[in-house]
Parts: sequence; C-alpha cells; structure tokens
Amino acid sequence: MTAPWTDWNHILKLDPDKELPDGVTFGDLCATGTDAIEIGGTMGMTEENMTAVIDACAEHDVPLYQEPANPSVVVRNDALEGYFIPTVFNAGSPFWITEAHKEWVRIDTVDWERTTTEAYIVMNPEADVATLTEADCDLGPDDVEAYAKVAERMFGQEIVYLEYSGMLGDEEIVEAASRGVDESTLFYGGGIHDYDSAYGMAQYADVIVVGDLAHDEGVDALRETVEAANDA
Repeated sequence: MTAPWTDWNHILKLDPDKELPDGVTFGDLCATGTDAIEIGGTMGMTEENMTAVIDACAEHDVPLYQEPANPSVVVRNDALEGYFIPTVFNAGSPFWITEAHKEWVRIDTVDWERTTTEAYIVMNPEADVATLTEADCDLGPDDVEAYAKVAERMFGQEIVYLEYSGMLGDEEIVEAASRGVDESTLFYGGGIHDYDSAYGMAQYADVIVVGDLAHDEGVDALRETVEAANDA
C-alpha cells in the first residue's frame, strides 16, 4: 500500500513549546491547505504540551502525526494517524542513530503499525537538533547524496529528511539529496519564509516542511508556502 506522504507537497510542523501569533488559532492554521500536520520539537517537549496541540488540531480534517523527541512524550491518541521517529544519520553520537530507539523499544510498547522512521540529515550547526545530536554538518553535495542513498538502499528508509532548522538551505545540497533517492520521499525543512523560498525548495524536495513561519507570521504567510509547494 502506498504511504500517504507520497502524495503530499506540504507539511505544517507545530512546536508545542512555541506560541502562536496574536489572534491566530490552530484551526486557522489547519485551514491553510497543508497536507498534514506534524507535532514536535527538540526542546521543551512534554506529554502535556504535545497533547494540548493534538487536541486543538484533532477536530479539523487534516492528518495529524506526532514526532516525539523521546519516549516519555509519546501521546497515545486515536486522532493521530501515526508517529514519525527521527534517526539522525550524521549524528556524532550513536545514541541518536539507534540507541534512543532501542531504549524506547525496551521500556515501552511501540505501535509498529503506525510508526515510521525518518532518516534525518541535519545541516545547520547552530540548530538545537544539531547541538543535541552532535551532528557533523560540514557536508558537501556528494556527502548528502551519499547519505540519502545509504538511507534508502541500505536501511530501507521511506522518508529522508534534509533538516536545516532555522536557516534556508543551499539549493545545490537539496538537489543532491534528491538525486540520492529513487523510492524514498524527500522531506526538506528549514528557513522557508515566503512563496519564493518555498517554491525554490519544492523544486527538489518532494515535501516541504514549514514550522517557524506559522509561529512567527501566521496564516497568510503559511498559506503562501502551501501555494508554492503545490505550484512547484
């Protein structure tokens, strides 16, 4: 059966540790035309703030996914379509490649039918996720293309996620990542702030992930990125 994200162009990523702009509701964001909503973040995640965002979005007709930062914040909620679990391929610590995942399996029951791993390639050394995972972000196009191939061909990852978190990426790098995948879906996230930046990244990525813009600017800016993703 074909995975749902193979038909997506745009994901809204909501961080439970961040506020929304004045006057903006989760319902407003859900109505922008995004294909799916991913709920997660690197710092400040709790089961309580995750649940609050899930509940706020659940009444709207947009697929919801949780990206838990660690097993303690996994929310069991029928409103969720599933769980995206990052494994950081360029992490400096093996904890973020397999060990955190081993601990989750050891201490908890994993809903395997609804759980999909994402092969993260982290590219912004200033991002919280890069610091936390000690990621080697000094990668050229050949390195990124090779990581994408390893993720797909050796590890069978359905999703390869090129993560620039907090800065707009290099289109040459995104293009290289796209060359590295044939069957996997390439997600891109980081620094998308308007129609043009969204369109540029959507030229190469199968799905663009937009997060900070929704928290910083709100509905109109987010809707522009949805239009760009669909136009690309």
